[in-house]
Amino acid sequence: MTLTVALAMLAGLVLMAVVVHGAWTARREAPRLPQAPAGAETASRMEPTLTGQHEPDLGDSRPLPTAIPRRQARVDALIDAIATVTPESPITGELALQNLPGSRRAGTKPFHIEGLNAETGEWEMPRAGQRYGEFQAGLQMANRHGAVNEIEYSEFVQKIETFAEALSAAVDFPDMLDAVARARELDTFASQHDAQLTAVLRANSIAWSVGYIQQAASRHGFVPGSVPGRLVLPGAEEGVPPVLILAFDPQVALSDDPGHAALRELSLSLDVPQTLESAEPFAAWQHCARRLADDLDATLVDDQANPITLHAFAAIGQELDRLYRALESRDLAAGSPAARRLFS
Repeated sequence: MTLTVALAMLAGLVLMAVVVHGAWTARREAPRLPQAPAGAETASRMEPTLTGQHEPDLGDSRPLPTAIPRRQARVDALIDAIATVTPESPITGELALQNLPGSRRAGTKPFHIEGLNAETGEWEMPRAGQRYGEFQAGLQMANRHGAVNEIEYSEFVQKIETFAEALSAAVDFPDMLDAVARARELDTFASQHDAQLTAVLRANSIAWSVGYIQQAASRHGFVPGSVPGRLVLPGAEEGVPPVLILAFDPQVALSDDPGHAALRELSLSLDVPQTLESAEPFAAWQHCARRLADDLDATLVDDQANPITLHAFAAIGQELDRLYRALESRDLAAGSPAARRLFS
């Protein structure tokens, strides 16, 4: 064999090695893709919503019941400043509906208007075909935007006065200074007893595609959420908030090819006041975090990039128990309608 031939063969081998290494590197750096489902095509699953509208899913075929609209939250003296509207005589539901404020918000605070049904004696949202002898309007005194302030309270008063005038009704409001003081006290309590737990999953080696994440999460009961970049673990009842939220960069979900876009970080969140303690949401959060970390080959860390250990989970569980008892002491048990409104 001549030197020229030997050098040519050596160059060929080097070139082949470079090509193979490049292909291996590209494969290693490419995001993990979902496996093709075996058998028949799976049925779609989605996050239930109050309107019954859903998003398609790529996950397993276990059916979810159809969502139904739920009644608007009842006025509650625990968290609402309540004004009474009293007409001279019972009025029709049609008249009340025609004159409801177009926007039932005062700044960042919602308010609700209910009528006392003249026949059933029950408070309810005004309905056509019914008659109402009295109304009550409840302004939510606090939420995660803070306490009601004087400007928001004045806006509420203006809107309810307009409603009362249209019904030729008298209206009685709580004293503004008293309502604002109560709102601040409620907001202080809420801010001291709010908890939103988040675990971050970071890829140890190979990144994930959106489809790969959806497929892995669907094995644990997650379905696509109503906004891009969100998967949810639905609650046991229709219309309740999701138990857990698995979130990633929404820009990746909206990319031209989300199936192949690479992700290296996810967050798994539990909004504690939104879910009943009896549903054991903390156990679900801990279980899903650890199982997903195993399935995705990821490390669990907190928002400070510290690893979340079993000891850390145990400490969080003890703090949550104290939080649950404090909420119950104010008749604001986690997952109750009043708690869901206050911590929103």
